[in-house]
Order: sequence, then C-alpha cells, then structure tokens
Amino acid sequence: MSNERSASTNHDIGSITKELFAISPVDGRYRRHVVELAPICSEFGLIQRRVAVEIEWLKFLAVDLRFVGGVNLASAQIDALQAIQAEFSEMDAERVRAIERETNHDVKAVEYFVKEQLERANLQTLKEYVHFACTSEDINNLAYAMMFRDVRNEVLLPSMVNVAREVLALAAEHLATPMLSRTHGQTASPTTVGKELVNVAARLTHWTERFSAVSIHAKINGAVGNFNAHIAAAPEIDWQTASATFVSTLGFTPNPYTTQIEPHDWIAEYLNALTGFNQVILDFDRDIWGYISLGYFKQKQVEGEIGSSTMPHKVNPIDFENSEGNVGIGNALAKHLADKLLISRWQRDLTDSTVLRNVGTVFGHTLIAIKSTIRGLKKLEVNHELLAEDLSEAWEVLSEAVQTVMRRHGHPDPYETVKNVTRGRQLSEPLYLEILDGLPLDEELRAQLKAMHPSTYIGLATQLADTGVHELSVRLQNL
Repeated sequence: MSNERSASTNHDIGSITKELFAISPVDGRYRRHVVELAPICSEFGLIQRRVAVEIEWLKFLAVDLRFVGGVNLASAQIDALQAIQAEFSEMDAERVRAIERETNHDVKAVEYFVKEQLERANLQTLKEYVHFACTSEDINNLAYAMMFRDVRNEVLLPSMVNVAREVLALAAEHLATPMLSRTHGQTASPTTVGKELVNVAARLTHWTERFSAVSIHAKINGAVGNFNAHIAAAPEIDWQTASATFVSTLGFTPNPYTTQIEPHDWIAEYLNALTGFNQVILDFDRDIWGYISLGYFKQKQVEGEIGSSTMPHKVNPIDFENSEGNVGIGNALAKHLADKLLISRWQRDLTDSTVLRNVGTVFGHTLIAIKSTIRGLKKLEVNHELLAEDLSEAWEVLSEAVQTVMRRHGHPDPYETVKNVTRGRQLSEPLYLEILDGLPLDEELRAQLKAMHPSTYIGLATQLADTGVHELSVRLQNL
C-alpha cells in the first residue's frame, strides 16, 4: 500500500517537475488548459496518424485494388492489420523514435515499424507493399490532414461554439438593458447590452462557419505528383482514379495538381479563418475590458483570489487580458504559417516540415484564449445602476433625434441649428429642455421631443437582439 502511494506521489511530482521545466507555457503553466490537444498535435499524435495512413494505404492496395499478387486477406488478417493502427501505443511511438535515431528519417522509421508489426502478425507477404510508390509527403500530408480535421472537430469547433453561446446567453439576459454607446470614445446614441453582445456573437458565428467550411485537401501521387513509380510498376491500373478514391475514402478532397507536396493552400485558408475568429475574440476582450473599467460590468469575486499583491481592493479583468495576450501569440504564429506554407522552392524544400510542427502551439494559444474569455464571461455582472446614471447624464445624445425629426418636418438647416447649441456640450435634462424651448418648433413637436429620454432612445435594439439570439442559436446548433 505504501509503495503504491509512493509511486503515485513520485509520478505526480514528476509531472509537476516537467511542467516547471517546460520551455513553452503551453506545455508548462497552461498545460491543464490544452490537455485535449496533446493526443492530436503532439509528436505521438503525428506518428500515430502516419502509421494510420500507411496501414490504410496498404489495406487499399490489398483489399480494394487487389494489387498484392496472390494475397487474399481473410477477415481475421484484415482485423490484425487494422489493429496495428487502432492499438497504437506510447510504447509503439517510442519504438518508431528508436528506429528514427538509426535512419535519421522520421517517415522511413514509420515504414520500418509497420513492417515489424506485419511480421509479428504473420503478414510478411504484405511487407514490401508498405509505403508502395509513396514519397514521405504522401504520408505526411494525409497525416496532417487527419490532425487538422481531428483538432477542428474534437477541440476547436466545440470551443468556438461554446464561447459564442456564452456571449448569446449573456445577451439573452439583457436584451432590453439600455446602455450608452461610445463612438470615438465619446457619448453616442444609446444601444442595449444585449444588442452589443449579439453583434459579437454574430461575428463569432460567421467565422466559426467559415472555419468549419474549409475543405481539407490531400494527395497520394508519388515523388513529384505525376505517379511516375506507380506507372512504372503497374501501368494497367488507373492510378489517378485510385488515388482520388483513396483520399476521398479518408474524408478529404483529392488534389490532383501537386508537386512533391500538397501545396498547403487549404491550410492557409484554415489558419486565416481561425485568426479571423481570434481577432473577434481579441476585439471583444478589449471592449469588455473597457466596459469593466467604466464600471458598466462588475466581476463576481472568486473566494481566495487576489487581484493585487499590494492593493487589496482590486478585482482585475485578468481572464480577458490573458485571452488577449494568447490571441496575439497564436495569431502571430498562424499568420506566419499561413504565409510561409504557400511557398516552396521548385518541387520540394523542407521549410514547411519544421514550420508545420508548430501548429499545435497555434491551436494551444487559441484554446487558452477561448477558455479564458469563457471564464471571464461567467464572472460578469451588469451594473444597472451605473448604466442608468450615465444615460441620465448624457442628454446630448438626443440631439441626433432632434435634428432628424426637424428634417422630417421640413425645418430649414436643422442639423446646423442643433449643432450650434449642442456641439461639445454635455447636456443635463434641464439644459436639454431649455434648448428645445429655444428651437423653432411647433408645440406638438416640442412636446414629442421633450417626452424622450436617453434610456428609451434605443431604436430597434431590443428587437434586433432578440431576433439575433434566436437566429444565431440555430446556426450554432448546426455547426
């Protein structure tokens, strides 16, 4: 019993030590926020998917094309073949790495590993069909296609939908809560809290839909994309159709026009859509930060949490600041990848290989940012008293209504008339009423304008917010 406890304690200490000595905070301080990315975007995840591609290609040759001469696989043999990828373990990945230390070639190491597994499964007749007619990039581009698909479906899309839903939930609570707008940092026509939040949710939904719709392309067509080795070995097979069928079977869009590498245009689209979403998050983080600074939002206090090491009263908007910082790092990397991956010298260079290994870092910072924003949202409370107070002290915002109503009723030079008595002035209610008394208005129109209040001058904000909550909820449900 004591030995088990000791072993467990040592394991925990070892995990903590690894985090303490991690070079990147994604794998250190923030590791707990990105654990779901580790099986997908790690070196293990890449090796696992390379093995999967090799096995799927071998099965396709043997079963679908019946290309492996004299071999007719029984269902048990197909199951044994499938088990090589389905039961791929950390120990298997370590074996691949050990082989790589000898070959100094990561994909060739995967090929040799698969051949070893075939021998153990008594499938030696298939050995030389592993990696048949393939260049390393035939395996790599499909492995990365799997990685990008899995991280999108299993991690990023659910997180993107979650943060949009959190914004919508807050909007639904405050559809009709009036709030003073600020354009250029100055008081402007009022809106509602719900409408401003719906604006954000609509943008997040738009970029999530774009991100979801990016088609993932892939190829398996040999050393320079021309099926040279395929035709030399088996000219009787329609390799173009076979290649397209194989890629489609894996769930990707075949790209028939490539050099040695799939040109990565779709990856640029994928990353650009992700950075678009992230920029909306960053814009939202900054706006909420500003509203907290104004006092329009209060933050729920978390028991035991400290805002400042010297000022006990502080409750800082740390979640939104953390999100903003992580978006900046993630997007800087993503933009570099999106630009760089579109460029490759002649038929192949290796610059994309080292760059692509950083996609997990992009996804990590994005995920940290989204989770931080969600944490921040859950702490927000609307300060109704201050919102009402600010509106009651900003009667100048009704000058827009006054000049527009005067236009409607045919008064000459209404904009200039109102500008002359309001521009640059903060108006109280008595001063606003005094200005109205000095304008050339008939009594009915004057009474109509006197009945207005900044808190009710919100146009269709409530209706727009309500419609947006319902429409966007449906769109998010469909993602």
